[in-house]
Amino acid sequence: MHPRIRSALRHFSTAGLLLGTLLFAFSLTPSLLPRPTYAQGIVSGLSFSAGYALGFIAHWLWDYLQLPRPRSRIERIIKLTAAGLCTLIAAAFLWQASAWQNRIRDLMGLEEVSGIRAISIGLIALALFALLWLLVKLFRLTFRFLARKMRRFVPHRISNLLGVIAAAALFWSVIDGVIFTLALRAADNSFQQIDELILDDLPPPTDPMKTGSEHSLISWEALGGRGRRFVTQGPSADDIGAFLDAEAVAMDPVRVYVGLSAADTPAERAQLALQELQRVGAFERSVMVLATPTGRGWVDPAALNTVEYLHRGNIATATMQYSYLPSHLALLVEGDYGAENARALFTTVYEYWSGLPEDERPRLYLHGLSLGSLNSDLSFDFYDIIDDPFHGALWSGPPFRSDTWRTVTRERDGGSPSWLPTFRDGAVVRFMNQYQGLDAANGDWGDFRIAYLQYGSDPITFFEPRILYREPEWLREPRAPDVLPELRWYPVVTMLQLLGDLAVGRAPPGYGHTIAAEHYFDAWVALTEPNGWSEAELERLREHFREVR
Repeated sequence: MHPRIRSALRHFSTAGLLLGTLLFAFSLTPSLLPRPTYAQGIVSGLSFSAGYALGFIAHWLWDYLQLPRPRSRIERIIKLTAAGLCTLIAAAFLWQASAWQNRIRDLMGLEEVSGIRAISIGLIALALFALLWLLVKLFRLTFRFLARKMRRFVPHRISNLLGVIAAAALFWSVIDGVIFTLALRAADNSFQQIDELILDDLPPPTDPMKTGSEHSLISWEALGGRGRRFVTQGPSADDIGAFLDAEAVAMDPVRVYVGLSAADTPAERAQLALQELQRVGAFERSVMVLATPTGRGWVDPAALNTVEYLHRGNIATATMQYSYLPSHLALLVEGDYGAENARALFTTVYEYWSGLPEDERPRLYLHGLSLGSLNSDLSFDFYDIIDDPFHGALWSGPPFRSDTWRTVTRERDGGSPSWLPTFRDGAVVRFMNQYQGLDAANGDWGDFRIAYLQYGSDPITFFEPRILYREPEWLREPRAPDVLPELRWYPVVTMLQLLGDLAVGRAPPGYGHTIAAEHYFDAWVALTEPNGWSEAELERLREHFREVR
């Protein structure tokens, strides 16, 4: 071996390189969703870096404890054997990587990939490892510099401890106080400008009963980009009437949206939403839905279109925006604000709704997707509604942080899987996915109903921090039909894979975190039990939503 190469390798931990190579190989195995090349490269780079760090720490700890080491010749043989074995494992896993990805894609009805780009993945992983290694070196230099300065005043070991603490505080202040804060501020400003942009091909409504019209209490400009689409791109009475018989009457659904710039506080925006609902006669409809949006104020059109058709437009929906950021960023920096916003809307509307005569008020439901599901769950307290409960909630793609979802899943009836639980015979809470509906429960569903619509392949629902060191229950048999049998749990690696799925994973409707319209349709049918539909008409309408994906 060339002396320069030998000299360079001396700076690296042999144990770290071996364990890193092993974790790199494991990172190529399938997870819940298909991964693009760049995402695979990042996951593999982080896995290699984690393995290297663990190997380095283990080797350092072995030496620190002064445990016996084999003779030089035996140690060299062990290293060469381990290196050869890890290389063979990595090569074998690279060979299988394309087949694993295509198995996921075939399961979800996607086109196969021609081959995994091993060189691209390797280069991305190597570049990421090099960047992290340089950061560690920089931290080490900073720590040593600070420790030397402190050594003039305190003993050696204390100066080292203080140096580590000071260096960590310095790095954290730079990352959190400068890089992270400035990046979030720039992102927030960018998304706000995009949200406020008025597209020329989207004119304001001329109907005075529409939010955003000249007669509305909420201006067209204050709706924001998401709000403008929300109030103008739903089905009309004519669209719904096309599915009804000649004698049936359809109505234009009511949609009320309050943009983030419409008022300064959540309470003021909630009051504005109530006044707009009163203005357009929303409380005279048969059904009302309080929809909590995702981070940027988006409400899944498939969720609302289906329920509006089912109730022939005799329905009103209200929602309030609470952030310009995407859901994952809003969850990090504005999590409490989203819950406060949802709580303000629910409390304001519920207080008015509960004061109306029972036979003259609409049936009231909550809805939320993803982060909207989490915040919708936090919008009310059971003790506040127990005397006069609303009618139910449909929460789709619930995040793993949802307390109610976690409690119900943990305390599910014996024999039911964690990816599709049965809770107390389905008397209040029921679960469904793309293979089983809400009517599968044995018990009677009461007047107050909570429905969860989730897929077994959804990383946002089934990620959990403990997967770092413990196999999750949803990986045990029997598995969800949309989870590959080849998916295996590896410490550290599986958590990084699911984080990659959570951040950049994409799936077609009916898998992952993409809820299909026909599954929303089935959920709303079971939850709200709309009147006047024959089985044949429901199936025809369901087929319509399946075709307009």
